[in-house]
Amino acid sequence: MITSVLVGVVSGLSLIVAIGAQNAFVLQQGIRGQHVLPVVLFCATCDALLELAGVAGIGFVVERAPIVLEILRWGGIIFLLGYAFTSFRRASKPERLVAGDEAQSSLAKTMAACAAITLLNPHVYLDTMVLMGSIGNAQGEPGRWWFLLGGALASFGWFFILGYGARGLRRFFATPRSWQVLDIVVGVMMLAIAARLFFGGVG
Repeated sequence: MITSVLVGVVSGLSLIVAIGAQNAFVLQQGIRGQHVLPVVLFCATCDALLELAGVAGIGFVVERAPIVLEILRWGGIIFLLGYAFTSFRRASKPERLVAGDEAQSSLAKTMAACAAITLLNPHVYLDTMVLMGSIGNAQGEPGRWWFLLGGALASFGWFFILGYGARGLRRFFATPRSWQVLDIVVGVMMLAIAARLFFGGVG
């Protein structure tokens, strides 16, 4: 039981800790202090549900639905390019980040962006459902369910640490130059991920 949980934790962290669009978005929201709880809950819950689908054996459907993955790929490319443009535009006019004083984005707009970043990347389904599902099912019964628990714990733990831990960086990002650098880095990251989707496909 403990071994399966640990395998789930390690496997989950290995997939979500890597720098990516979703982590960058959560980090930005944490630094801004805007809608952090719903964002981290959404990201962690999506991860857990996709892992559940994979462990339950639904991952094979994803592998056999190339048209769906292609639609997600192009949707993701378009969204990431738009997000990169927005980041570069903000970087051209950096604003001082002051706790409780920065412009608030609506919850609906924030969650729509979070959902797009989380769900429009076809690699999310291939990694979380197919890969985690394969590793989980290799644990046998009832090990695969303990593995799922470990993966879910990793997701919730990581996103809460990332979202709320970012508060410690707010003093650093109280200067326009630091915020400008972050926006440029995020913009470049979004372009790189969009390029990966464009040239690499979903294979």
